[in-house]
Amino acid sequence: MLEKLKPLSKADVLCLATCLVILTPLINGPGALVIGACFASFGLTPKTIDIAVLTKRLLAISVVGLGFGISITQAIEYTQHGFGLIVGSIAFTLFVGLVAAKLVGMEKKTGYLISVGTAICGGSAIAAVAPPIKANSKQISLALATVFILNACGLFLFPLLGHALELSQNQFGYWAAIAIHDTSSVVGAAAAYGDEALSVATTVKLARALWIIPVALMSSIIFKEKDGKVSIPYFIFFYILAMLISNYVPMFEAVYRGLFEMSKQLLGVCLFLIGYGLTAKNLQQAGSKPLLLGLGLWICIAVSSLAIIKLFY
Repeated sequence: MLEKLKPLSKADVLCLATCLVILTPLINGPGALVIGACFASFGLTPKTIDIAVLTKRLLAISVVGLGFGISITQAIEYTQHGFGLIVGSIAFTLFVGLVAAKLVGMEKKTGYLISVGTAICGGSAIAAVAPPIKANSKQISLALATVFILNACGLFLFPLLGHALELSQNQFGYWAAIAIHDTSSVVGAAAAYGDEALSVATTVKLARALWIIPVALMSSIIFKEKDGKVSIPYFIFFYILAMLISNYVPMFEAVYRGLFEMSKQLLGVCLFLIGYGLTAKNLQQAGSKPLLLGLGLWICIAVSSLAIIKLFY
């Protein structure tokens, strides 16, 4: 059996070593994605390791682990209060994204992943939806790159805009949770605005994260195979189980927190592996369409949600 094992190349060893480093808090998600892209650009893509298979499995594991960090009680409370805003913004973003992607002649799965990342919770949503729609590494990496670029801009721009528009703490909390892609940037922007904004933004964002479940299931139906088979994302059921366990068996809270943090680091490893598909050649082939779609969606959801929040919150 050992004779069948292929020897690891230098690129394979470098890949595995980098994965171990990313499992520590030294490198964040966007940084991991950039490192993977740099390795690919310098011809350091692994020869023996099947990046696509490994990424798919690690994505499923990391998404399940993220379920240990969701407070169902708080999420439901804020979902009830802002149900219309949350559901409406998700449906609006997905619909506009699909239509816009078709109008500009963009590849459907890439456009859909960008829409999902904008609608729900950035990279985590893309990670959860990619397996059931059978997205490849190029499609995932383009969507992630688009979302991460805009996400970084939102972290710095939103507090400035919030003060300029004289938003209350409550209003800014809702706006940040609805219009900023990733949870980390939502927390960062809201923390810069104030404690009340941070509390509101964090919980509303967690409430939006619950919609990963129905959206992932819906996505598997939308992108079913030509033979009619639906790719059921079974890991979503383990994601639900993780949420239920962490909320209703509270005596192991420290363990759940550890699993949640480990899953975030594991998601960083996934982003690193996905980065191998983010080469200059792939970006050139994709052109400016992914970024333009992401920017257009972001502006639409930011402006429309702001108008509703100013009127009703």
